[in-house]
Amino acid sequence: MNRYLRYSVPLVVLALIASFFAWGLRGGYDPREIPSPLIGKSVPAFSLPTVEQADTLVSDKDLLGKVYLLNVWATWCVSCRAEHQVLVQLARRGKVDIVGINWKDERDKASRWLEQLGNPYNINIFDAKGRTAIDLGVYGAPETFLVDRKGIIRYKYAGPVTTSLINQTLLPMVEQLNSEG
Repeated sequence: MNRYLRYSVPLVVLALIASFFAWGLRGGYDPREIPSPLIGKSVPAFSLPTVEQADTLVSDKDLLGKVYLLNVWATWCVSCRAEHQVLVQLARRGKVDIVGINWKDERDKASRWLEQLGNPYNINIFDAKGRTAIDLGVYGAPETFLVDRKGIIRYKYAGPVTTSLINQTLLPMVEQLNSEG
């Protein structure tokens, strides 16, 4: 009996662990749609320079009055490169402003990136120390937030945005927020 227990208990524990992994992999949730404690709250206060001009400051108050996407990106981020052309195409459509936060990067590298790949951002904020991204709860780039006219975060997406996410989720939300006035 003792020998039986010695071998069966680890097997039962292993089976339980395997079942939890299988449940998680089955698609019970999408890790890119991580709920943010900031949804329903204001964009954290900030005043930062733009990527293009170090002496031009932009604050959270400057962004009030329009619905916009707030996209955290960096030149060192491989996934940011993957989503960049999607953002350029979205910008050409003119349906929503896109505000970039260049996160923990070098200004000249960011400027070259935008010159080479196109600039989808209406405003591009330079967050060299990463404090604003930390205040937003960013744990990795890219992350995108949908912000309403009053500066309230309505949606967060972690990972590179896709055309289907834009068409099926973001643009319908933008239209709804714009119609609310």
